[in-house]
Amino acid sequence: MEKSEAKVVTAGDRLVSLDFFRGVTMFMLVGEATGLYALLRSPSLHGTLLGAIGWQLEHHEWNGLHCWDLVQPFFMFIVGVAMPFSIGKRWQRGDSWNKTFHHVLTRSALLLFFGWALYCIGPGHLTFELWNVLAQLSFTYLVAFLMMRKPAPVQIGFTLALLIATELLYRLWPVPGFNQPFVPDHGFGAWVDLAIMRKLSDGHWVAFNAIPTTAHTMWGVLAGQVLMSSRTAWQKIRLLVIPGAIGLVVGYSLDPVTPIIKRICTSSFVIVSGGWGLVALAFCYWLIDVKGIKRWSVFFNIVGMNPLFIYLFAETSGTDWFHRIAKPFTMGLFGWAGQLTGEIATSIVVWGMLWLLCFWLYKKRIFIRL
Repeated sequence: MEKSEAKVVTAGDRLVSLDFFRGVTMFMLVGEATGLYALLRSPSLHGTLLGAIGWQLEHHEWNGLHCWDLVQPFFMFIVGVAMPFSIGKRWQRGDSWNKTFHHVLTRSALLLFFGWALYCIGPGHLTFELWNVLAQLSFTYLVAFLMMRKPAPVQIGFTLALLIATELLYRLWPVPGFNQPFVPDHGFGAWVDLAIMRKLSDGHWVAFNAIPTTAHTMWGVLAGQVLMSSRTAWQKIRLLVIPGAIGLVVGYSLDPVTPIIKRICTSSFVIVSGGWGLVALAFCYWLIDVKGIKRWSVFFNIVGMNPLFIYLFAETSGTDWFHRIAKPFTMGLFGWAGQLTGEIATSIVVWGMLWLLCFWLYKKRIFIRL
């Protein structure tokens, strides 16, 4: 097989680059739960390389884009990429559309349940909040499924319509106090949260983000359909890189008109983060599936095999348990170098323990899915 060609990837095949992309995203996502990123932002590290990395691993306060702002859209995008493979496999084995729809609907309901339940565990009582990634994904996943059999131009047009509708709602909403589209807690999204949940997010997040971020999952579906096609490898890469580059140029160019704000998923943010998702997927596909550099990717693939489990484990105080186990030893070994050094060492060890948990599940062939 020549380098410019690739076998047709079918629904029954595993796309190693997708496992890698998912694994890196999940590994970074659970890394936040270890507390490491917050430690890297400690005042004593300001002005250092570690401090700069720490600030890139924090959401931008409002208008701007940090690396950490790409993790959630990447997660949404990756789910979309996997859909033509996972759902296509069901159709290949003879499942009807209705049976598949029932599965997708059930999975969406479970994602919504887990997304809601996570907000109840922390405070220890029932609450109603829908800001996290699982709650949002429950909506985007369902819509992407309903649209995935439509022609590509229809799918693209639908996502652009969602972004235009979002833009118009924010800019034209007439309710006093909520007619300032790009001011924290004074836009259309904040009005929706007060109407539905009777509260606002402390971090200025809005549940309405599920509407514009649907584009991420749908663009992922389109990317997955490209990778499953009979095109050559370089044709596939071009079909990912060119729209990705266009997204980056358009998204950043829109910033003076529509600010890039992750917390309310402005259209410019969706477009630029979608562009980064396409470029990142193209790079992973080129490196792993085309060039065949796979062995080292297994480290991350292991995490990507159980994404929902490790996310829920990390978000339900699993990392606190690991901290209690690791801290006596890490502080004993590294505490002499200072409290911050010992705490950083502890967080790194906890991160490693999370990986080892995924590795144990992988070796036991235990894959927890909805």
